[in-house]
Amino acid sequence: MNVIQDNHITGIILAGGKAKRMGGQDKGLIRLANKTMVEHIATALGPQVGTLLVNANRNPERYRRFGYPVVPDQVGGYLGPLAGMASGMEHAKTTYVVTVPCDSPLIPPDLVGRLYRAMVAEQAEISVAHDGQRMQPVFALLRTTLQDSIKKFLAGGDRKTILWYAWHKMALADFSDHPNMFLNVNTPEDGKALEGFLVSSADKMSHSG
Repeated sequence: MNVIQDNHITGIILAGGKAKRMGGQDKGLIRLANKTMVEHIATALGPQVGTLLVNANRNPERYRRFGYPVVPDQVGGYLGPLAGMASGMEHAKTTYVVTVPCDSPLIPPDLVGRLYRAMVAEQAEISVAHDGQRMQPVFALLRTTLQDSIKKFLAGGDRKTILWYAWHKMALADFSDHPNMFLNVNTPEDGKALEGFLVSSADKMSHSG
């Protein structure tokens, strides 16, 4: 089994979007089950990486209160996840970065391990989660050296993550047994449903302990 040392990875929580479908709320700061989204994600992802940072273009002072560096997009105009990935890579001092969206808090404890094993098996530069039906492009492990490639892609006028992935050797990591990890919040109703999962998960952990 291939194992990656967590001090070789920087975790990037992508919270740089406008969240138009949520009325412009900053999704990383939405509270569910008594914690903000970013706190839920940090709790789950933190043990799997050496360093965590938050990519955010709004409310930097609020994000800094959680104790993690806050990195805005280096290219303006809200160009999407790739801009956040590139900005995180610029600040990372590790071989790899792993990215997750700020509104999907049900991160499994083996997210990074599975992504890395798929990367090694395919001798790839990028490893992306797959839910059994489709790729989930923002759940990804990437080599930090790809920063310049992203900037070149964005400078060309494109912004779709999947199109940039096609420039490089990519592996898919199977997460079909973890469908809940891809649940996210795009509407208030999504938030209520996700809160139910978070409360249920916490109850299960307390009883198993």
